[in-house]
Amino acid sequence: MTTIAIVILNWNGRNFLEKFLAPLVARTACEGVSFVLIDNGSTDDSCTFVSENYPKVQVIHLDKNYGYTGGYNIGLQQVKADYYVLLNSDVEVSDGWLNPLVALMDSEERVGVCMPKIKDYNAPQSFEYAGAAGGFIDRFGFPFCRGRILSCIEEDRQQYDNRQEVFWATGACMMVRAQLFHELGGFDEHFFAHMEEIDFCWRVQIAGHKVVCEPTSVVYHVGGGTLPNNNPHKLYYNYRNSLYLLYKNLPRSKRFFTFLVRIILDCLSAIVYLFSGKFSFFSAVCRAHFRFWRTKRNLRKTPRPASAMVMSGFYRRSIVWDFFIKGRGKLRFTELRFKV
Repeated sequence: MTTIAIVILNWNGRNFLEKFLAPLVARTACEGVSFVLIDNGSTDDSCTFVSENYPKVQVIHLDKNYGYTGGYNIGLQQVKADYYVLLNSDVEVSDGWLNPLVALMDSEERVGVCMPKIKDYNAPQSFEYAGAAGGFIDRFGFPFCRGRILSCIEEDRQQYDNRQEVFWATGACMMVRAQLFHELGGFDEHFFAHMEEIDFCWRVQIAGHKVVCEPTSVVYHVGGGTLPNNNPHKLYYNYRNSLYLLYKNLPRSKRFFTFLVRIILDCLSAIVYLFSGKFSFFSAVCRAHFRFWRTKRNLRKTPRPASAMVMSGFYRRSIVWDFFIKGRGKLRFTELRFKV
């Protein structure tokens, strides 16, 4: 029998656990399932709450906050299963949500990672920013989704209800083959948090596996549980980690031009923040670039064949150009001229 470990990484998230853990257990009707909480050195009473109210949930205590990357890497060393489901504590699942994901992984051996459709907990008719109906990336490292391009979020009208190979699955809720996770070395801990799942999924595809969105499975994500979207520290992680992502995984032949354009785009973005009076955002972009150039030599580049740029979910154009210039700030996924 296939074994599945649903693993929640927690840091001071008692309020989310109190709200979402009970429906998770009640709505997960699938054989071979276990529940695990990896606690990233919380200072609240999260672990006590779980131990007292959910004795069947395995609690793994870490001594400090190792971030999303380190927390999962360390904690999952102690979890034995065929599949891991990495689930944010601020996610509400729907009835039967797990079964389609397990069925997909059981039936298609080349699928290394899959994800459900992610909708907004606070606006259930809309997709959620962090994952929507599957993640994509453009040639300059800017991520977007079916159902969400930059700041434009679509309502879910079943327009993306087809199963789809994508470039990345959201870390808010992703299923991964346990053996593959460990073979690839887990998440890159240089990222700490944000965009590490994109890096991981890029490596999954380079290794010859697929990343798939299975929309018959639906979950609802609150989002911003640790860092809200308008937090300058989150902006710093996103800019820095996007550069890490490109540097690690791009072929050497494409790196110079890509970074030249990214520097120009990021400088323009910083200038907009500066003249808008968003000085903390301006500083975040500058710090992200400074940190990248100081630490890039420590990154381990992903071994890859020359043809690896041709993969599912890679957008060969600039999503920033298409969004702001062609779409004038409003652009839907179905309007993209997409070639794979």
